[in-house]
Amino acid sequence: MRLRLLAWFAAGLAFLMMVLSPLAALADDTTEPAEPSSTTTSTEEPDDQGGDGETVEPPDGPYITVVLQDSANDDAPIVGVTLTVTAEDGTEVGSAVTNDEGRVIIETPERGAYEVELDQDTLPDGTELSDPDDASITIQVRFDGPNPGLFPIGVEEVVAVPFTDRLVTALTSGVKFGLIVALAALGLSLIFGTTGLTNFAHGELITFGAVMTYVANRGFGLPVILSGVLAVVVSALFGWVQERGLWRPLRRRGTGLIAMMIVSIGLGLLLRNSFQYSIGSARQSLSQYVSQGRRDYGFISLADKELAIIGIALVTITISCVLLMKTRLGKAMRAVSDNPALSASSGMKVDSVIGAVWILGTALTGLAGVLLAINSQVNFLMGFKLLLLVFAAVTLGGLGTIWGALFGSMIIGIMVEVGPLFGVPSSIKEVGALVVLILVLLLRPQGILGRRERIG
Repeated sequence: MRLRLLAWFAAGLAFLMMVLSPLAALADDTTEPAEPSSTTTSTEEPDDQGGDGETVEPPDGPYITVVLQDSANDDAPIVGVTLTVTAEDGTEVGSAVTNDEGRVIIETPERGAYEVELDQDTLPDGTELSDPDDASITIQVRFDGPNPGLFPIGVEEVVAVPFTDRLVTALTSGVKFGLIVALAALGLSLIFGTTGLTNFAHGELITFGAVMTYVANRGFGLPVILSGVLAVVVSALFGWVQERGLWRPLRRRGTGLIAMMIVSIGLGLLLRNSFQYSIGSARQSLSQYVSQGRRDYGFISLADKELAIIGIALVTITISCVLLMKTRLGKAMRAVSDNPALSASSGMKVDSVIGAVWILGTALTGLAGVLLAINSQVNFLMGFKLLLLVFAAVTLGGLGTIWGALFGSMIIGIMVEVGPLFGVPSSIKEVGALVVLILVLLLRPQGILGRRERIG
């Protein structure tokens, strides 16, 4: 029987690898490189035209290229403007007039620092520099080929955003992020509360939902919404395969929780490397909802996908809580969580209940990965990076309690997004949430909504 269950689990992993393996080539083809800035980072060598319209081939050695565009007029090219390049010793190197594309190319004799001066008298009527004192810039010529420069024309001065507006934006982002964490934390809390297992592969279950969405969307061409629904179903199935093929045999053998935790670490490593092999190390984007403008809703502004993420998360959490509180299955889950031995002696099928917990918990976690993929991008480390915050949310609210997981997730999500406003570097913004976790646990070790228990 055990060999049969292990065979089921191995077959599930084999099927997963068969589905994901073709995406290794797809990931290489669909990785979207960053688009270079038009005048400051482009290293292409364009054919150019001089002021008289004749084609000018870019020189073989180092040269300076400048493109003049009016930002206040839809980046329209500015034609007929004279630019002069001067060496450090004051020697004039060359001069040119912008062509129909607003571009000039001026060859330099060698590498070094050169001053480029724009003749403001040659600017068209109604066009002027954003700052008249910026008519001269210094360009470091460091390599053969184009060395770009930029003159700000028509650029409006950026007015500092009030702190209250930034705080509202951060709080909104914190609520959205907290709801995504809450879905994953709810799944983790269900599994931990019922089985006592600290599952270190839970982060990879988040990634699993995101990767399945990417597979269905970019691999099979399905719409993102349908891909997300399919990813949740596959995640639920994967949870059932895990429970039947791995965790149930270990429980029946009497394997301790520490040993099972170590097994979960190994499973996490296996899944993480499988994802990396399948989709690559670079970030991958879905084919829809990548970038959206925001709409104003009173004093907050949200993109359509952000509004959908918040709505889906709230509806799912509400349905899950009602399911756990009101239905017969939910009562059985809570009974097994409180006392598995007593539940079994009362005639309850504990293994079936635990199987349902794994299906529901993995589906919720997979949905968190789907929403995270829509909100940002897909990466093989996305769930692993979120794992610590999920653990922190569950521990902060109270281990094994559903409401504690939700409450802790909202605190963690808001602290992560609001922290940078108070001096926390964005690169380590998760630190603020973990500091709050430490402080709360020093004062209340059982968590905010946890119950006191006597030990010994």
